[in-house]
Amino acid sequence: MDSTGINILVAAYQDVTRADGWIRLAAPTQAVLRVLQLVGVNDLIDCRPTLREALTL
Repeated sequence: MDSTGINILVAAYQDVTRADGWIRLAAPTQAVLRVLQLVGVNDLIDCRPTLREALTL
C-alpha cells in the first residue's frame, strides 16, 4: 500500500463515519497492517483475518 491507498482509505473513513458507517478490511496482509500502524490509522479501521469474519456484523 502506498500513499495513494492510504489517502483513499482515510478519505473513505471520513465519509463513512459522517454517515455513521464503518470500514472493515478482510484479510489484510502483514505489510498492509504495518503501513496502517505506521501511519496511525490502524485503530480507526477494523481488520478481520477472513472475509467471512469481515462480513459478519
